[in-house]
Amino acid sequence: MNTDFNDLVALMAKLRGPDGCPWDRKQTAESLKPFLVEECYEVVDALDEGSPDKIREELGDLLFQIIFHARLAEEQKQFTINDVIRTNIEKMTRRHPHVFGDAALSTDKEVLANWEEIKKKEKGYTERRSILEGIPRHLPSLLRAHSLQERAARVGFDWSRIDEALPKLDEEMAEFKESLKKEDAEARKSWVISFSCS
Repeated sequence: MNTDFNDLVALMAKLRGPDGCPWDRKQTAESLKPFLVEECYEVVDALDEGSPDKIREELGDLLFQIIFHARLAEEQKQFTINDVIRTNIEKMTRRHPHVFGDAALSTDKEVLANWEEIKKKEKGYTERRSILEGIPRHLPSLLRAHSLQERAARVGFDWSRIDEALPKLDEEMAEFKESLKKEDAEARKSWVISFSCS
């Protein structure tokens, strides 16, 4: 496996090299974005189809995109594919203290709650003003709406029927109307931030 992985990394370096492929050499992180997204969806389609051969092939295409982006970053002296792997190992180890440490978590809900607590202590999290930050802007609309609802549900914004949400909506609207009456721009800004954090 390690030899095959290294061979793939070397293949990418060759494609980007002086005697490599003109198309591959011309690519940038920006120009590759559509291909990265497309490969993700092709993996999802393959999973839906359920064919192991198709899943293997599409995962390979997605992996190639990851190798490609890492190669571009390495050329810019930003990071290498090994840095990507090491960072992910460290993150997954840190976020699974019930597997790699002594935390006692026995349900998926406990794991998810602990995961969120761990994320709050990580670099960059303190700058977040809303629990909704970090959801990719480029997700398709329905998938983005689903992700937003999942995040909101984690902090109690989750009802089985729409009419159950009405009292909370009334409460938030009352706060907003109050800030309008006071013509208090800071209060409105605070309301928007707190509503999106809720």
